Amino acid sequence: MPSLAILLLIIGAVLHTAWNLILKQSKDKYIATWWMLVTGGVVALVALFFTGLPPREMWKFAIFSVITEAAYFITLSYAYHDNEFSLVYPVARGSAPAFLALWSFVFLHEQLTSGGLIGLGMIIGGLFIIGISTLLQSHVSHLHFKGIAIALFIALLISIYTTIDGAAVRHGAAYALPYVMTMFALVPLPVTPFILREYGWSRLKEEWNKLGLLLSITGLLGVLSYLVAVFAFAIAPLSYSGAVREVSVVFGAFAGWWLLKEKLGGMRVLGAIVIFAGILVIALFG
Repeated sequence: MPSLAILLLIIGAVLHTAWNLILKQSKDKYIATWWMLVTGGVVALVALFFTGLPPREMWKFAIFSVITEAAYFITLSYAYHDNEFSLVYPVARGSAPAFLALWSFVFLHEQLTSGGLIGLGMIIGGLFIIGISTLLQSHVSHLHFKGIAIALFIALLISIYTTIDGAAVRHGAAYALPYVMTMFALVPLPVTPFILREYGWSRLKEEWNKLGLLLSITGLLGVLSYLVAVFAFAIAPLSYSGAVREVSVVFGAFAGWWLLKEKLGGMRVLGAIVIFAGILVIALFG
C-alpha cells in the first residue's frame, strides 16, 4: 500500500477525531451532527464555485452515495433512541471494513496479498477488541438481537457508501475534490426534512445558539477529513484504505482518555496495538 495513502488516512483520522471531540460537548449529539452536515454542505457549496462540478459520469455515483449516507444518518438517529445501540456501535465500526473488503473484491475486483489480508484481519480484530472493551466497561451481560442487527445494518451502509465513493474516484484522483464537494453539498437535502420533523426547528436553533461556532468548525473538519480519505481511496486498494481509516476509533479512545478523562482500559490499549500492527503489516506487505 502506498505510504502517501497511509499518511492521508492517518491525517483524515486525526481530523475525524477532532470533530468527534467537539461533538461530545453537545447535549444532543445527533442534532449537532446534523449541524455539522449543514455547515459542511455550505463549505462544499462555496468550494464548488472554485472546483467546478465533477464529470457527468461521476454523478450517478454521487447520487447513490448521497442516498446511502442519508439512510445512514436517519438510521443512526433511530438507533440512538435505543441505549443499547451506543454500546454496540463500536462493534459496528469493526464490521464495516469486513463488509467493505467483500464489496471491493466482488465489485472492484481487488486482489489482496496474503500479507495484506493478514493486516486487514488484524485491524478488524483490533476494532472488535475495542468494541468488546466498551461493552465490558458498561457491564452489559446480555445483548438483544435488535441492537446487534441495527449495528450490522449501520456497518453495511458505511461499507456501501464507501465502496461507491471508492469506485467513483477510480476515474482519477484529480476528480476527488469536486466529487466530495458535490456529495457534501447534497447530503443535507434528504436528511433535513427528517430532522425537522423529528426534532423541530426550536431544538435545532437552541443547539446552534449554544455551540454555533464550534459546530461550524466541525463542518469544515468533517469535509476535510473525508476529502483526504477519498484521495487515499483513489491511489490505494479500497479494502486496505477503509480499514486503515478506522484508526480514528483508536485516536478517539486515546483523545477521550487524555482530554476528557475517560476510562481507557487494558483491552483498548491491546486493541490499539493490534490495529497499529495491522497497519504496519499492510504498509509492508499489502
